[in-house]
This record gives sequence, structure tokens and C-alpha cells, in this order.
Amino acid sequence: MSEQPPNRFRRGRLLRAGAAFAVLLALAGYLLLQYEGGGRPAPGCRVVSAAGDGAAYELSTEQAVNAATISAVGTSRGMPERAVTIALATALQESALRNIDHGDRDSLGLFQQRPSQGWGDTDQIMDPVYASGKFYEHLDKVPGYSRLPLTVAAQRVQRSGFPQAYAKHEPDAALLSAALTGRAAATLTCGTEPSREPGEPERVREALVRDFGKDVLPRPKGAEPAGDDKAKGASPTLRVPVGAAVSARGRDGQRGWELAHWAVAHASVLRIERVSYAGREWNAADSGHTWRKASDGTSGDTSEQAAGAAGSSGGASGAADEVVITTAQ
Repeated sequence: MSEQPPNRFRRGRLLRAGAAFAVLLALAGYLLLQYEGGGRPAPGCRVVSAAGDGAAYELSTEQAVNAATISAVGTSRGMPERAVTIALATALQESALRNIDHGDRDSLGLFQQRPSQGWGDTDQIMDPVYASGKFYEHLDKVPGYSRLPLTVAAQRVQRSGFPQAYAKHEPDAALLSAALTGRAAATLTCGTEPSREPGEPERVREALVRDFGKDVLPRPKGAEPAGDDKAKGASPTLRVPVGAAVSARGRDGQRGWELAHWAVAHASVLRIERVSYAGREWNAADSGHTWRKASDGTSGDTSEQAAGAAGSSGGASGAADEVVITTAQ
């Protein structure tokens, strides 16, 4: 066999080098997009353990929104944190916390509920609030569900062909439920680019009522709906009174962190720029993955003691009496 001409070898080496350079250039471009703006992380959310044991779970903003809705529906029904953990683990297994419009046979939505099995019609099941409510309705009928292994409790509701699959999601679901029910303060954060368009406080109000129920944000007596916030020049700041939605169990400080974490989870879709509660502040303008000591008086008490206590209920300017949600302007 005759030897290949030297120019063919050189041409082959140049092609390979060019391909390698193109890959490196693409990788550099990707990293630049991910970290442009002073090290900003890619959009996404993170929940960490309040126990300081290093446990953490990362999820997309879509997953965080759905998780926050599942939790809000549960606590608004008076369900305990254990019920929320079971629901979140179930949704992680069934749909990866995504509201999907397909599945095995006619299964749909977060919990892969089936219209043919009496869970509701397609539109109902594809509504995360309705789907979550139906899950809790069935779970509440399981005797002693809070004392059962998670796989057993979930299986009593789901009737899955792979009941043991729920178990692997319990650690992540427990982290999420601790944050989203408000028991673990300042443990849920989301990295999101500041919105280039103004937010609409009325959309935040509607979403709060949708997830928590009409009593979460009572309007002053005789007040009319806000309508077009932008047209009326409404303030971008929404103050959510914690006491208005506290259950009979009296979880004032816990309820505040529940509402604050809900707002952070919804920051991307509702164009929320800042959330303040009990002396702590989450701000989309900085890294997005931290709760800092509040820089002004919008959240009331800024003492380190109030900032670190989930159950703190006092302080100047009603620190733990309201969650302050500020939309983009």
C-alpha cells in the first residue's frame, strides 16, 4: 500500500485541531452565559438542610413552583408536614415535579392521576391545585398515614406498580417540606435573572389565593379588586400579613417563612425582585442563592436573633407580622 502524501496528514491534523477548538469555544460560550453578570448562577433553586449537615437538593424553577403549590395546598388543608413530604416524594417519582400532559395509559399531571379512575377530568387533573387537593383528600383517608413508612402511605393512595420507587425521594422531599412549610427558616433560594419587564402585584395576589385560599390575603372591607396594577400606578410592594392565614396551631413565624419561601419559588414566573421577612432578605439582584440581613426597614426587625429563628414572632415594625414581596419595576 502506498504511503499517504504528507499534505493529507497535515490536513487531517488541522481538521481535528479545528474540531477540538470549536468544542472548547462552545464550552467557553456556555460557561460565559451561565456565569455572566458577576458570577450569577443559572436559573434554578436550591434547598439546604437547617441542621447544618450539608444536605441539599437542587431543582429547576418549574419544579420549585410546583413543589410550593403542593405544600401550600397541604398546609391550607391543615395537613401536617409529614403529609407534605409524602406528597412531594410521590410527585417527584410520578412526574419529577413537572405538570406533564402524558403518562402510562391516561395518567396525567403532577401525580399521574387517571381520569378513567375517577380522579377528575383532564383539565382538573392538569391544575396543580386541584391535583394536589385530590392527593391529600385520599391520603387523609389512610388510617395512621403519618406513622406509616412513606412508601406504604404513598402506595395506599397511588396504587403504583412500583411502590418501592417512592423511597428514594424521601430525603429530598423532607428537605423541601421543611422549607416550604416554613419550619426551616431561610433554607430555600432561587437564582433568577432580574426581570426586564415590570411585575404585576395583582398576579402575585391571585397566585397566593389560588394556592393558599382566599383568606391568605384579605382585602380591606369594601375594597375593589386592583385590576391593572401598572395602569393604576400601584405599588410594586405587596405586604402579606402573616397572621391573616395562621392556622389554629398558631404557627406565626413558621407561616411567615412558608409564605416567604413560596414567593422565592415563584420569583421567576411572577417577576418577583425581592422578598423580605423577619430581618432577612432574598434579592434577585445579587446571587439569588442566599438570604441576607435586610438592608432597610421593609422587613422590620433586623436583629440577628430574629433572622435566625423560624419561630420569631416579634420585633420592631412588626417584623414577623408580614412578608414583604416586591415585584420588578
